[in-house]
Amino acid sequence: MQSSILTKYGNAGPPWYTIYPAAPQFSAAVGAEACEEWLRGLPADEPVSLYLHIPFCRSMCWYCGFPTTVASWDSPILDYLAVLREELRLVAEQAPQELPVSDVHFGGGTPTLIGPAEFLTLVELLRHRFAFRKTATIAVEIDPRTFTAEMAEALGAAGVTRASLGVQSFDPLVQKTINRVQSEAQTTAAVENLRRHGVNRINFDLLYGLPKQTVQSCVQTAAAAAAMRPNRLAVFGYAHVPSFKKNQRLIEEAALPDIAARAEQAAAVAETLVAAGYRQIGLDHFALPDDQLTLVQQAGRLRRNSLGYSADTPKTVIGFGASAIGRLGDGYVQNEVATRTYSRHIRAGSLATAKGCRLTDEDRVRAAIIERLMCDLEADVPAICAAHGFDPVPLLNSAERLAMLAKDGIVDIEKGCIRVRQEHRFVTRAVAAAFDAYLDRSLC
Repeated sequence: MQSSILTKYGNAGPPWYTIYPAAPQFSAAVGAEACEEWLRGLPADEPVSLYLHIPFCRSMCWYCGFPTTVASWDSPILDYLAVLREELRLVAEQAPQELPVSDVHFGGGTPTLIGPAEFLTLVELLRHRFAFRKTATIAVEIDPRTFTAEMAEALGAAGVTRASLGVQSFDPLVQKTINRVQSEAQTTAAVENLRRHGVNRINFDLLYGLPKQTVQSCVQTAAAAAAMRPNRLAVFGYAHVPSFKKNQRLIEEAALPDIAARAEQAAAVAETLVAAGYRQIGLDHFALPDDQLTLVQQAGRLRRNSLGYSADTPKTVIGFGASAIGRLGDGYVQNEVATRTYSRHIRAGSLATAKGCRLTDEDRVRAAIIERLMCDLEADVPAICAAHGFDPVPLLNSAERLAMLAKDGIVDIEKGCIRVRQEHRFVTRAVAAAFDAYLDRSLC
């Protein structure tokens, strides 16, 4: 990729567009009252997703950008679970009875720090509070360093169908610089334990752009990961925001690769995984040919949600736990980020909604365009606008960056249909940003 293109479009300014509007646009004007109203208005027969955030880890990874707390012992986790169970009750009382659940995701942090017995009890409570479909899927995020055979057995007994394992890098030098030492043997053992207990859909998370990371180490990590044959891999670029995440201040900035090196690493990982038989999905995912992500992409039905790419995303996502984001018909809501504040609200008998965003008609059509760009690397703007009853002309004319993107050879535009050129897929976010009405243009 040309260095001038990377310099102009390859920075970390635009959001990842898992949702639109992005979380920085949320405001306190949407709070618990709006959340209750939206919960009561949910259609009783439409499927929903449940997301449960468990914000605890045994140690802090210096690269981490998520809200999490180090818990050296179990008592904070047990206290949190008691509050989480109460939140489940409060939400279930507001939502329609027998609300059908299509999928559940346990995120973090490290959800598998919950003990096996406590995890089974929590899943049983979820099934009691909500009406799980027979085909409902349950996914959980895992840190292989703390994962046990007993927990793998509990996940199988709970009906977990998918596990996402944090890998990041297998390079010992890189691992030391990010405070996450994790051997290939630990990861292999976790995968084998999961498969032994019927959790057969395995995802890996890899990172590029880490300190002291090289193209060679990225390729070696990707090859080692592919040899374990996970169904999917997500390959993310490390976002260094030490002003926002204090733990990232422990990373040596001089050891971070520059924009050109990051792009070279990303391309090398992609080539390695494709050569190993994986199909590239959207911007940063890879999946085996028979995986559902691959199949829905081929059918033009790939979706985007707050967790990344998805094969089937219900309109409604109910978030539980500190910092959790949900989508409830008319907009987005987010719980208090601080665990203590979140717990105080729930213990007082009220929802912990701190902020949110009420969607406008224009938000919805822009979100649809952005989603197609992020999923398909192309978007038929007039067709999307027609489906939403929206005039495409003002929207296309307002996206003043489109002409610049076309001039620089990033996109081709024909009759309002925008296509990202394959060689520039790694700057797709910059194309999506052309339709972001809220974005500070000085950031991208």
